[in-house]
Amino acid sequence: MHYATLGTTDLRVSRVGFGGMSLGADAAADRRLLAQAQAGGITLFDTADLYEHGRNEELFGAAFGHCRAQVVLATKVGNQWRPDGQGWDWNPSAAYIRQAAEASLRRLRTDYIDLYQLHGGTLADPHEEVIEAFERLREQGKIRHYGISSIRPNVIRRYVPGTGLSSVMLQLSLLDQRPLETVLPRLATHGVGVLARGALAQGLLAGKPNREYLGHPAAAVQAAATAVAAVAARLQRPPAEVAGRFVLDTPGVTAAVLGIRTPAQLAEALQLARSAPLPPEARQELLRAAPANTYEAHR
Repeated sequence: MHYATLGTTDLRVSRVGFGGMSLGADAAADRRLLAQAQAGGITLFDTADLYEHGRNEELFGAAFGHCRAQVVLATKVGNQWRPDGQGWDWNPSAAYIRQAAEASLRRLRTDYIDLYQLHGGTLADPHEEVIEAFERLREQGKIRHYGISSIRPNVIRRYVPGTGLSSVMLQLSLLDQRPLETVLPRLATHGVGVLARGALAQGLLAGKPNREYLGHPAAAVQAAATAVAAVAARLQRPPAEVAGRFVLDTPGVTAAVLGIRTPAQLAEALQLARSAPLPPEARQELLRAAPANTYEAHR
């Protein structure tokens, strides 16, 4: 298993992380899956207070209480469930961040969160207030590091540089190369780590039927998937590994966070974590098959 330092911080994470947005209905089976991931060398486990009304955090807390020091727990804040449980509202206020952090700590059964992330962000947010809340939580020892989860370049520019941000979580894949234009170079220049999600483009690069995706017509999606399959066949690797390696091999990426819901997906993730980089010619072949797209909004 390979590990990396998150930006310029002292937080070391596995290069493949476990994303826990939606696990199954069998809590015991989910705990076994998490235990198998940790035993296999995965140390980064990412969740959010929004997921399943906090039950996802509770699951992580139950799974890792006995080995807390051996895992890196990342969660997110900013989406506040309405009292009736029917939807949520965006709330980046300092008061809510402090309140939500206490609730996440209880659900995670821990006295500190390794990485606390703002779960989105807009230009209208009280930027200084958000940073002040994160810094205060860090001074109190309730969080070790903080970051944002955002695909908006203009929001990322508000936080980098000039803050103590350790990471940005963003979407990146062969079919979503938007961060390569300006975001990844900016984060690398300022020593901010990158947690990349969406490496398989909702499964489109790993065998799911092609369809339009992020402005790419279905034919272009099929061309990218075909290139991934061709490289995989030549290198004798699974397509999911080739698509994942495209992300991991991208300069500036710290870790790929994968949505792991089944033992088969966990096996693929562990194989990816132990895999070698793609040969340069294979990466160029993939890039030729999928022309880069760029951000059209929030620039």
